[in-house]
Amino acid sequence: MRSPAVRMFRSLEGLFCVYKPGGVHWKLVRDTIETNLLKGVNATSAQPLPHEVRFLSNPNNKPEAAGGLALRAAAVPVLSKHPLVTGPEFQHIKVGVGHLLDASSSGVLVLAVGNGNRTLNDLYRTRTTREYTLECEFGTATHDFSQMGRVVERSTYDHITLDKMDRVISMMEGANQKALRMYSSVDMSSQEAYELAVKGLLGPDGKSVPILTGLRCIHFQPPNFTLEVQCLNETQKYLRKVVHEMGLELRSTAVCKGVRRTRDGPFTLQDALTRHHWTAADVMQAIQQYRSKKRSKKGSRTLTDKAVLQTSEETLTVSQENEADKETAIAEVQCS
Repeated sequence: MRSPAVRMFRSLEGLFCVYKPGGVHWKLVRDTIETNLLKGVNATSAQPLPHEVRFLSNPNNKPEAAGGLALRAAAVPVLSKHPLVTGPEFQHIKVGVGHLLDASSSGVLVLAVGNGNRTLNDLYRTRTTREYTLECEFGTATHDFSQMGRVVERSTYDHITLDKMDRVISMMEGANQKALRMYSSVDMSSQEAYELAVKGLLGPDGKSVPILTGLRCIHFQPPNFTLEVQCLNETQKYLRKVVHEMGLELRSTAVCKGVRRTRDGPFTLQDALTRHHWTAADVMQAIQQYRSKKRSKKGSRTLTDKAVLQTSEETLTVSQENEADKETAIAEVQCS
């Protein structure tokens, strides 16, 4: 029979996501959550102690019987199984981390508990894209492309307009789409490539260079502007470099002031647990919500496939009936 701690750990196995604040290393986030999960699992009610039969001396103060000691059988708890002797039932819980965020970045960080680490590996094999919001500023260039870096150049930006920025964005998107097709193992002229592109799953197999699958400016008020980026196999340093190169293309300079991940595969900011909710109970609830959402998506896909199959069968039946009617009409004309 499983103990309450084991049952709770089994319900914690799965995927969830948290919101990593800026200025905090991802290892600190993981260690904090591991500690909270250990506290929650080990705080469950312990199983009652097993009992064993022992022969104890008779408590009555009567003189000893002739020929030996008076004993009685009694059931006593096995103190060697007490939690104060054995220690906590769980000494360590492994929490896996998905696509990393550096210390200065913030946003969605996907984590896995127990067998959820296998699911995490399977998730990243499906070419899932990630989405970022980049806060940027014209007029400055630094040695590491971040706002905290050493300033190496300053420039003007009055000549930059939204139309010019849109042209540069279109040029960068075109170059990345070409790289996406080049690193993909699918023939671009095949039906498979078309179906993957419709589903948004067209991408490189395994490791490749960082690729931007989407780029647009959602706020433009010089010197400040905001970019929304969808990408594959990226790092936060690469995204800052993209902002730097965009500034150079616009005959100016630009620096990235902040990187925030808003989506990692199926996980969004709405699913992310903030620091005050990094407890075992909240993590369990988040994992259950992800499981139910995944099951509902599978159910909707099955219904859609059935509807498509039924429609195709009906179309085929109608076409066969039409052909039969035509053949009958032709036969009647020939007989007449």
